Amino acid sequence: MSAPIKNSHVVTASYSLAAFSLLLVMHQGLLAALFSGLLVYSLVQMLAPRLGGKLVGQKGKVAAVALLSGLIVIILFALVWGSVAFFRSDVGRLSVLLQKMADILEATRSQIPAWIAAYIPVDAEALRTMITGWLHSHALEARTMGSEAGRILAHILIGMIIGAMAGLYDTTTTRVYQPLAAALHERMIALHASFRNVVFAQVRIAAINAALTGIYLIVILPLAGVDLPLRKTMVVVTFIVGLLPVIGNLISNTILVVIALSHSVHVALSSLVFMMVIHKLEYFLNAKIIGSHINARTWELLTAMLVMESIFGIPGVIAAPVFYAYVKKELMDRGLV
Repeated sequence: MSAPIKNSHVVTASYSLAAFSLLLVMHQGLLAALFSGLLVYSLVQMLAPRLGGKLVGQKGKVAAVALLSGLIVIILFALVWGSVAFFRSDVGRLSVLLQKMADILEATRSQIPAWIAAYIPVDAEALRTMITGWLHSHALEARTMGSEAGRILAHILIGMIIGAMAGLYDTTTTRVYQPLAAALHERMIALHASFRNVVFAQVRIAAINAALTGIYLIVILPLAGVDLPLRKTMVVVTFIVGLLPVIGNLISNTILVVIALSHSVHVALSSLVFMMVIHKLEYFLNAKIIGSHINARTWELLTAMLVMESIFGIPGVIAAPVFYAYVKKELMDRGLV
């Protein structure tokens, strides 16, 4: 419970501290911890009221919410660990996927129309150079995701624990905050709401996209006598990159079309048409699921992602939709936009 905030200086100070905190998160590489904490906090906030309503007594509610929080942390961390294990296995290793794409482009170049071939790397080495060129320009982020993977997993786990503790506290305790604390609490609630709206909506969209892609790769194409390699890897990659608005679709489309070239140009074109149909459907989903929650158009999200990428690199692309939604919510709540 927050005390009424009448001092404009207090509100201004809370905005300044919130902005400084988000900049610190980006600068110190704490985005994984922040997002994992917000995810667990959101799940506890969403599930605890349904559980607590069936229990009598404060101690019983606290114990139930604590157990729920622990289960959420364990399940989510198991999913993260399983994803890491999948992409380090022979089935899901991304290096295998990239090498397969390079080999396919090299082998099928003669079958591709000349006007398309002019935009495609001439051989596997050229493709690898093109792919690694962008990563080379973001060497710090690439090293962070590779050599410091253990540290990132530790940040995720710690963030989950903090989110669980915060969720447990907020769902079982009523407290009156002092003015600055109340203002900061409002900033945190706004950030949490923005994160929940963007991430939960994008998860639904990514899941729908991955499910439709899986049906196409595992059901429709085999029935038509087409058996593409790395189907499971492509479905998992489609879901993961689909968590990024807009550009995730471009990445998954490129991978699918290139892999489809291993069979024939006709299958590649059919795959491209199929994905275009799916994404036309997703335009309506985006407008309904994401646009209605944060009142953001596609060009707004793309601009935010471009700016954040230029400043913070790969983490900026990931953070942009949530941070943009948060800033826009704060401005809308103040009646400024």
